[in-house]
Amino acid sequence: MNDPYEDPAARRTFLAQAERLRHLDEVDRDLVRLGQMPGLSRWLEQITATGGCARPVYLTGASATFDTVSGAMVRRYSTAAEPGERLALRCRNRRSSRCGPCSWLHQGDSWHLVHAGLAGGKGVPAVAGAHPLVFLTLTAPSFGRVHRAGRCHRDQPGTCEHGNPLGCGRAHPDTGRLVGQPLCSECYDYPGHVLWNAHAGALWKAFTDNLYHHLAARGSVSRSGVRRVLRVSAVKVAEYQRRGVVHFHAVVRLDGADGPGEPPPPWATVDVLLDASRTAVAAVSLPGPVSAAYGERRLRFGAQMDVHEIGGGQEAPVSAEKVAAYVAKYTTKGAESAGAVDRRVTSAAEIRALRLSAHMRALVGTCWQLGAVPELAHLRLRAWAHMLGYRGHCLTKTRAYSTTYRRLREERGEHVRGGPANGDEVTVGNWRFAGAGLGPGEALIAEGIAADLQRTREIARDHLPFGWVGGARRGPRGAEVAGHTGADHGG
Repeated sequence: MNDPYEDPAARRTFLAQAERLRHLDEVDRDLVRLGQMPGLSRWLEQITATGGCARPVYLTGASATFDTVSGAMVRRYSTAAEPGERLALRCRNRRSSRCGPCSWLHQGDSWHLVHAGLAGGKGVPAVAGAHPLVFLTLTAPSFGRVHRAGRCHRDQPGTCEHGNPLGCGRAHPDTGRLVGQPLCSECYDYPGHVLWNAHAGALWKAFTDNLYHHLAARGSVSRSGVRRVLRVSAVKVAEYQRRGVVHFHAVVRLDGADGPGEPPPPWATVDVLLDASRTAVAAVSLPGPVSAAYGERRLRFGAQMDVHEIGGGQEAPVSAEKVAAYVAKYTTKGAESAGAVDRRVTSAAEIRALRLSAHMRALVGTCWQLGAVPELAHLRLRAWAHMLGYRGHCLTKTRAYSTTYRRLREERGEHVRGGPANGDEVTVGNWRFAGAGLGPGEALIAEGIAADLQRTREIARDHLPFGWVGGARRGPRGAEVAGHTGADHGG
């Protein structure tokens, strides 16, 4: 087209097009822009390579690979030839509420990380799967009666001191709006709830320390000497209950002192581990920070605790595959799964504007209020108000349990490249942040790409033979069990 600044006809055409675009909505205008963008096919390749990431990160810069022996440049890459002179990369956000494709990939990595510690692989000796293994769930105590799924609290005569009924008497579906809401919000201990979430990580550490002590007592070993004969290896994931408090699902394994390649002492059996886990949880009791704002608190785990031996076969009630899938699915969730938010809040006014239930708003507001208490400054409760006070990572593990997320990403990169990097080459790069996110039209295209890739995985899963494929286990009759596989995640 001729220059509209010089050619009147070209100027009229340009203005007519601008007028037509003005009547389109934001998505259509962005799609028109993409259609006219040079290098559209390359942009589509980039977004496909990110799996349809909902919020890709853009980098600009260049890299050069040199031969370490001769010093000669082997290859060079620059974003100068890319659309917009930038390269799109995955955001790698684990939350499914923020980015479905990246959370799916993170869930697959989590499955490999957990499963390797249960059955070996990814650098973990296979003999580790024969060590004592248990799956346990640790819950929080009660901070006040809340509505429960199924048959709720039965009706009782009388009312609380605030005039509210002591029971409910109804049956609530699992997705019921009232499930997790307190029967009386004025009776509910909101400060205790927030403080428990904020100290959940410390409670977990106290449990693992106690577990060593209780194992020592059962093996007639001194507390100082038990760590020289065995090692507790564990991985845990935090899940939010509907009432907004975290609880932990964990795998605990007993190894020898040198790690997963060495068996524990003969006396350290599964039964000993089961019994020691129960008593170690019951013995946890930590003093909470004292403040005139709420008084004194003792922090303990709840009375409800489940612990089971992990069986060896896939058909076992608590098998390695099922446990790995169960733990992995919670790595893509946060407080938003309980009805809270998945972004940080910045002011009390923002809390009042959030579309939350009264219970969730009270929890976020309590975090904000307690964040101003001097005795709790070290907890940074305002920064973690969106997490209802919980400050820990979603998934944590001991060093010797299994592999790491970083190593899994490196293996996936090697799989994509067709093999490990050449040891005689070194790459030097210079990269700068050039933006993040997608326009409205770009987001629509990325969603379509992500949906197409998901459909491709489903087709592959339906047509590949029996085994772990496509994120689910195909049974002899087509039955599926949630999980992830190396076929899907470069394993």
